[in-house]
Formats: sequence, C-alpha cells, structure tokens
Amino acid sequence: MSGDTSDDQTVVRRERFAGGPARSFMSSLDADKRIFAADLAVDRAHTVMLAEQGIVGDVDAAAILDALDTVEEAGHEVLPEGEDVHEAIESAVVSEVGPAGGRMHTARSRNDEVATCIRYRFRQDLLDAAEATLDLRAALLDAAAGETDSVVPGFTHRQHAQPTTVAHLLASYAGAVARDTERLLAAFERTNRSPLGAAAFAGTTFDVDRERTAELLGFHDVIENAADAVTARDFLIEGCSAFAALSATLSGLATDLIEAAKDGHVDIDDAYASTSSIMPQKKNPDSLELVRAVAGDAVGDLTGLLTTLKGLPRAYNRDLQRATPHAWDAVDIVSEATEVTAGAVATAEWDAEACAADAGKGFSTATGVADALAAAGLPFRTAHELVAEATTAIDDETGVDEQIDALAAAADAVLDDPLSAYVDEKALADLLSPAGSVAARDSRGGPAASAVEESLTRLRETHANHAAAVDAHRESLAAAEDRLAAEVGDYV
Repeated sequence: MSGDTSDDQTVVRRERFAGGPARSFMSSLDADKRIFAADLAVDRAHTVMLAEQGIVGDVDAAAILDALDTVEEAGHEVLPEGEDVHEAIESAVVSEVGPAGGRMHTARSRNDEVATCIRYRFRQDLLDAAEATLDLRAALLDAAAGETDSVVPGFTHRQHAQPTTVAHLLASYAGAVARDTERLLAAFERTNRSPLGAAAFAGTTFDVDRERTAELLGFHDVIENAADAVTARDFLIEGCSAFAALSATLSGLATDLIEAAKDGHVDIDDAYASTSSIMPQKKNPDSLELVRAVAGDAVGDLTGLLTTLKGLPRAYNRDLQRATPHAWDAVDIVSEATEVTAGAVATAEWDAEACAADAGKGFSTATGVADALAAAGLPFRTAHELVAEATTAIDDETGVDEQIDALAAAADAVLDDPLSAYVDEKALADLLSPAGSVAARDSRGGPAASAVEESLTRLRETHANHAAAVDAHRESLAAAEDRLAAEVGDYV
C-alpha cells in the first residue's frame, strides 16, 4: 500500500493528541488483530449502505471498497500506526484513496464501529465453543454407551456411597455440558444484534439504514437505543459467564477422571498424561490438571470484566478497551480445555474389573437394603436405623453371608419381627451385590443399564438439536457473508 501518514499524524488525531508518553498505553492496535477481519466486514457493509442511501457516491464507494481489499490482502501486520485497528484501517484507506477515503466514516463513530466488530467476532467464538461442547458430549455419550454394565464406586463427600456405573457417571457430565451448550447458544442470541448506526451515542443526522447493515453483517436484529448500543457489554458478561460455567463443568469432570485414575479404575491415554522427571513409574494426568486450573482463570476473566464495567456511565468510556481482553482470554483457554477434555474422554480406557472390585467398599449397598425394607412396609427411618446398626459389624472384608447375618442380628435388636418377614435371603443377597444394587435402580435417570440407555437416547436427541442450531447459525452467517460480497462486487 502507498501511504503518507506519518508516525505522529493519523486521520483521527492529526497533530493534536497524536504523540506523548501515553500513546502506546492507549493503543490497542496489536490486540485488535483479533477483530481485523471483523472491522473490514463492518467497513464494507457501512460503505455499501452509505452508497445505497445516496450519502456517498458510487465512485467514492467503489474506491473505498477497493482500498479495503488492498488492506485485507496486505494484512494487519502492515497497518499504519494508530490507536486501534479501526483508525489504522481508515488511515490506510485514506492513504490509498486520498481525502475521499474519509467518506467511509460518514454517519458513524468508532464507538458503534468497535461495538459492532466485537459482537461480530464474539458471536463466532461462541459458536466455535458450542461446537467444542458438542464434540465433548459426543465423546462422553460414545464412551458411556460402551460402559453401561461397568459397575463403579459412587461417592458423596468423597466417601463410598452407592454403586453406580461408568456410563451413569459419564452421562451425568453429558447432561451438564448440554446445559453449557445451551448457555453459549443463548449468549449468541443476545450477542448477534447490531449496534452499527448508533454513531457516538446519540444517533446521526444522516438517513442511515441500520437494518440494512445488520442484514449485510448477519445480525438478526439491531439494538434500538443508540446510547445503549455503544455502551452495552453485557453480552460479554453473559458469554464470559457461560465460559466460566463450562470451565467449572470441565474442572469437575477432570477431577473425577484424575481420582478414577488414582484408584486404577481408568487409564488416561499417554497423549494426555506425562511421566515424572525423577520417578519413572509415575503416569500423571497433567493435561486434566491444567483443565481443572483453567476454571480459576475463567472465573478471573469474568470477575475482571464485571469489575471493569461496574459503575461506568452511559455511552463510550475508554475503560471498555480493557474489557474485551478478558473475553478473548476466556474464549481461548476454555475452548482449548474443552477440546483437550474431549480427547481425554475419547481415549480413556476403563478397567471394569478394578471398578467392580471397589464398587462395594464402605458397605455402599446399604441404601438398597433400606429401600427394600421400606418397600416391604417398614418405615424408612426404621429401616435406616436397622441398617445403620448392622453397619457397625460390617467392613470391606465382610462377605455377603456375614453381611446378611449382621442385618439379621440388627433386625432382632430393632424390630419385633425377624428380617425374613420383610425380605428373603436371596433377594437380600442380590441387593448386597453391587451389580444387583445398580440393576435395581431403574428409575428415570438411574444407573441401571436400561435406564442409562434411555437417558443416552434422550441426550443424543438433545445433542442433535443443538448441533442443528449451531449449523443453522453458521449457515445464516455464511449467507450474510455471501450477500455482502455480492453487494461489494457490484462496486468493484
């Protein structure tokens, strides 16, 4: 590109306010590389609209649009100095076209321009993250489908509680990640609204068509009030909140996999683990530990964003320049953590025998016995007392026959009737087996194989619906890109 814009003069500042020690402090040009393509799209849509409205002549519009192509081909790296990418691109266009290039900025401010660019880019990040959650859910559902009979210990307070299955555990996370997908898609809906045409904050005297630029850029609506349009960053709060919530889900899943690996229940693939620098026998689930740590960073990003936005008055304040880096960081770290977790889940190998061997620890089938007594007519609190009494005589080395004897002795102490009056010995033996205990829990959402399989079917249906929603959004945005390209093509 040709150019005559000197380092101490820009199209916006000229000589005044152009230099001084604060210049680099105020500049976001390097960080704005992320929205370089977005700004070009916004510039093109705005220029086309200006030409269609007769605000800018077709010849000048064509020259501006042609210059924007030149800027795009040259890339962000060769932009002239500026406070931000928006000023730098405008300077480059003026350098290429001459004074007429300045017509590109007619009827807008950098306030509505930057707000539009951020939304344009952030909506794509939200869709990419939603797609990453879909991949993670697919990995969880596929892994669960192969483990419906793999009995594993279930915990509360990190104590052995009740037997469950690997499938039930993984499906629980598939359901949680589905809600994370929903939050990302909801954030997309409120992000995908156009502020363009609001100008500085009080609208413009020019006869602009805000709906037209929204259409060309793929936004499904405009933000009505001009002051709200340039001020609003609540869409970033909502998006970062969705990323923070997703990171918390990932952190829990990572912890369960780390704990299961410690117990020998699952083998994390070498691609997601490492060895110790000094202890050759070690296999450490390092990638999952980093996934867990990302949650702290994501919460920090959300907190930083909220703190930056707290108390800001209406219209644009330069504080907002410090808001978007929090959003970009949350996007990058949580999206990558989601992809890593999906890979770890997909490649992990569960040891069914090791899981089953530990599933009955801590007399974890006790609740099933209490339920059976309650089903036979005994008040549940009385049944609970009876089984609790028997627990004092039962440990991890106690066999099923001895467990039955302990329960019978407890019944003699607590009830007027023998244990056999409520449950026969064979049924009791089944309930005291971890596999039998799991099989009995066939209520909707329970761990019994039949219940899990039904849940997986519903979860796959939800997955398909969310995937279709992501595809529809992508198709809509792609169609808008095609429309804008076609309109630009009529001028250049």
